[in-house]
Amino acid sequence: MIINLYSRKFLKVLFFPIILFSILFEITILNKEIKAEKKFLAATEKDLYLYKGMGASYLCTASKAGIEFPKAVGVAAATYVQVIEGKHGGLVKDLGDKKIEREKLFAGAEFQIVTTAIQYCPDSVPKEVTNKVKKILKKKNK
Repeated sequence: MIINLYSRKFLKVLFFPIILFSILFEITILNKEIKAEKKFLAATEKDLYLYKGMGASYLCTASKAGIEFPKAVGVAAATYVQVIEGKHGGLVKDLGDKKIEREKLFAGAEFQIVTTAIQYCPDSVPKEVTNKVKKILKKKNK
């Protein structure tokens, strides 16, 4: 009788967490989103404006904190690209339905971040970089 009483309590104590875990685990499996089936929305102009502003803000702050300009630009551009790829699947609304190559995303991100940083914190951008960007913009406007 004593063994039977203890074994029932033991089984109740043992099985309650197992049953609870299996119920919760089943619920989390059902609620998980399948990434392969996710339909990405292309980044809009508003999204790009936000991302380049955040990148420029990081660049300005990092520069003032003593981080070398190339490293700061690299981190800001990498973050920009990761967001475009992760949240938008590498799609930009103004450029159509085709996924943009990573190298092109990096180049575009770097240019947008630097041009924005020149507007908001010109002292954080080296003069030679500022001059190079201004030359590119002049050629583009012609």
